[in-house]
Amino acid sequence: MTATSERYVIEARDVELSFGETPALRGASLSVVAGEILAIMGPSGSGKSTLLHCLAGILVPIAGEIHFDGRRVDTMSETQRSALRRDRFGFVFQFGQLVPELTAEENVALSLLLAGIRRDRALKEARPWFARMGLDGLERRRSGELSGGQAQRVALARGLVARPEILFADEPTGSLDSFTGEQVMDLLVASAREQGTTVIIVTHEPRVAACADREVIVRDGKATTLAADRVPS
Repeated sequence: MTATSERYVIEARDVELSFGETPALRGASLSVVAGEILAIMGPSGSGKSTLLHCLAGILVPIAGEIHFDGRRVDTMSETQRSALRRDRFGFVFQFGQLVPELTAEENVALSLLLAGIRRDRALKEARPWFARMGLDGLERRRSGELSGGQAQRVALARGLVARPEILFADEPTGSLDSFTGEQVMDLLVASAREQGTTVIIVTHEPRVAACADREVIVRDGKATTLAADRVPS
């Protein structure tokens, strides 16, 4: 079985986007198989994060199409795209972006709370992730009391706790040392495989891209497959 025989869960078709007079994407296209871990690589300013933001419905392209689960994302209203990001997508960013006023367990539960789940149930669903992420005993700490690696694992748990169909990770290890980054990637891959979550990772680090099933290079606003398809196990 090859990746092309699988169901594409999300696609970009000839996507274009500019910031003022500066083109960021010039007809970028890619397709991602359900359950696949895809790494998007490229030099700084190549458009890789812009492409991820278009796929996630954060940015709207000026031309081309974004399809998710058979629906056009780029023609949705802002309200519809916000609901999509809240209910079906998860996110992990380079610096975690934890809410400093909340405890670690409240940060993990945040996506559930925003989806309308009651606080007691949301916290109950969040707590098992602390053992899973090697964070036992840190549930009540705030972000300022966590190391960079601990905070990023809390952010990863927050991105996965609601069992999103797609997890978008923008430079998830960019602020970490090599050893801690490897730990975070191991946890990300293992958790995504267990849940069947599709993962799209933007990275400039080959060691991070090596964890993916497939790599795509974005250069000058266009996407090119770098490695042969590897079907998710």
